[in-house]
Amino acid sequence: MARVVEAVVSEFPDVIRQEIVITKTLAGALRHAELSKKHGRPVPVPAIVVDGTLAYDVIPGTEELRRYLEQYTETGVFSINGSDDPT
Repeated sequence: MARVVEAVVSEFPDVIRQEIVITKTLAGALRHAELSKKHGRPVPVPAIVVDGTLAYDVIPGTEELRRYLEQYTETGVFSINGSDDPT
C-alpha cells in the first residue's frame, strides 16, 4: 500500500502530505488508537486515512486513489464508489 500511496501523493506535492504510521512504535500505536477511537472500531492495518477519516481499508489501485485525491483536493468532499460516507 505504501508504494501506491507514495506514487500517487508525489503527483500532489504542494497539496498532500503523507504520514506513515508505524504501529510497532509508541507514537504509531497511540495514533492508531486515536484513529480507532474516532471511528468506533479498530482501524484496519494497512489503511489510508485522509484528514482523519478512513478512506481505504484495502489497497486501492493507483488510478482509483488518484481519482479520489483529485476529487477531494478539488471539492473537499469524500466520495468512494459513489458514496459520500467512506466508513
